[in-house]
Parts: sequence; structure tokens; C-alpha cells
Amino acid sequence: MTTRTYQGSCHCGKVKFAADLDFSKGTGKCNCSICLKTRAWGMLIKPTELRVLSGEDALSDYQFGSNSMHHLFCRTCGVRPFGRGYLEMLGGEVATVNVACLDDVDWTEIADAPVMFADGAHNKWEQPPAETRHL
Repeated sequence: MTTRTYQGSCHCGKVKFAADLDFSKGTGKCNCSICLKTRAWGMLIKPTELRVLSGEDALSDYQFGSNSMHHLFCRTCGVRPFGRGYLEMLGGEVATVNVACLDDVDWTEIADAPVMFADGAHNKWEQPPAETRHL
């Protein structure tokens, strides 16, 4: 287990963050409607492992369905660098980092990380969907 602090940002740079990540714990992709349409590739972490360095005021919040997640995005460029929420099945408060928004990552770290798939389209969060190639 190797946890390292990574820096990240949205496309325009107004939102900047730091996150303590361990890629050996794996990344995630989901086929729910928002993850599918935004091609999300994330990592779930504890809220204390995510720190907004600048641009909190540049974020807008989108919620839908159960309103359990805050899908945060930059109002200027539209990029979703991270999110926050409360998911009882994951132990309560969580944060998620969009690994594509990391600025100082060696891309082989992400490519080599395990990927877990969730069938969010059918509310079967703990099992992969039948098809994952498009995620």
C-alpha cells in the first residue's frame, strides 16, 4: 500500500485540489446514467483525503435520484474534478476523485491500477455489468 498526495484541477484551472490516493486499492467505472455520459473514472476515498486548494466558489453542484452524491463541476469549463456524498453502503461520508483530473500522475500508475466496475444502471452497485468495454 503506497499512499501519495496528488495534485489535480479542472480544465480551466480555477478548481485545484489535493488528494491522498493509493492506486493499489483500485479505481472504478460505472454504467449509471451520469457516469456513462461523463465517462467517469474515479477513486472513492475518505473526505479527509481530499482537500480543495482553490476554486470552491467556482463549483456548481448537480444532484439527482437519491441525492446521495454531490456531482461537483466547474462553472467555467464544466469539468467534474471530484465529488462528495453520503452512501450508507460504503460507510457514510465519501469523496470521489476523477483520476483524469490529476495533474502530476504517472499515467502508468492509473493504467496499472485495478478497475472495479459497478452496474449502477440496474442498482447492482456491488457487481459488474455484463458489458464493460464501453466504460
